Amino acid sequence: MSSKQTPDTPIARGEARGWSHNPSLPIGVNPTFAWPPRPAAALGWIGGTWLRFTPMVIIFLCAVVGNLLLPDAERMKTLAAGWMLEIWLRNGVLITLIAGGLHLYFITLAGQGKKFKFDPRDQARSNRQFLFNSQVHENVFFSLVSGTTLITAFEVLYQWAAANGVVPSFRLSLDQPWSILGFVALLLVIPAWSSLHFYWVHRLLHWPPLYRIAHRLHHKNVNVGPWSGVSMHPIEHVLYYSSVLIHFVVPTTPLLFIYHVCYEHLSPPFSHSGFEKVVIRDRERLKAGDFFHQLHHRHFECNYGTSEMPWDVWFGSFDNGTTESRERQRARLKAAKREAPRDDASLKLR
Repeated sequence: MSSKQTPDTPIARGEARGWSHNPSLPIGVNPTFAWPPRPAAALGWIGGTWLRFTPMVIIFLCAVVGNLLLPDAERMKTLAAGWMLEIWLRNGVLITLIAGGLHLYFITLAGQGKKFKFDPRDQARSNRQFLFNSQVHENVFFSLVSGTTLITAFEVLYQWAAANGVVPSFRLSLDQPWSILGFVALLLVIPAWSSLHFYWVHRLLHWPPLYRIAHRLHHKNVNVGPWSGVSMHPIEHVLYYSSVLIHFVVPTTPLLFIYHVCYEHLSPPFSHSGFEKVVIRDRERLKAGDFFHQLHHRHFECNYGTSEMPWDVWFGSFDNGTTESRERQRARLKAAKREAPRDDASLKLR
């Protein structure tokens, strides 16, 4: 779909007002959990995620590099600043390459202008609500100083525990087919687990007191950019990155753990990029932005999870981008307000 709108496009019909571009509507979610089952659609979703050059494949390749750069296990048996700093630098470099690269192409160089850009506005400059009076500078600061530091803290804790043999693990071996099957299964399960964890943590962060203390910092990014992805308050970073704690109870491998770290740390720059896809010489090279989550930043009380799992569908908070869906969400919020009056000042803090 071209970003140039015509009278026959969804925007012109009023299905997604206020956007300079939107994908085909209504948007959907992972069909793996559909009922009745849709096995062909589910396999198509998985194939479209893993058998093409996608953000997921890039994240996995980053995990492979991160695993190769992992300090020796003997060093990690003892907590020491040297190897911990190496992990911090690796995580910092990776997010700089991903978020910084997307920002450089989409925003600094305007490599494709505003083609396939969801929100027509530019990111905020000379705006006092942001640290350093700049949306981008604030986003970079919290992504590196808070985000990279706290995801590294989770990883340091795990790598120290793994080196000392106090967490469950298994060895990936071609001589043990079950280990390969387990590896592939966990590779597919990690995004689903992350989506489940994110949905409930995100609902918690929208509890007004916690929103005012922490989550409002992220929601200042109504018009998101690549560096907005993990620009969060430290409290939110702790809650969000705690998804990786599952590896303390579920047997895993070092590569799977680092993949999970990379998934949590590097997928948000893609989903918050603000552009549906990367286009070079009029050819789509890479899917980028996530309209599912872009709707959350615009409308706030919808799409708390991700499209990997249909939690929002099951709990009635799914906005598929159409006018009818937006009206249903407004009706839901009005009904909730009538049934349980509360201080909803947080809804206005965008």
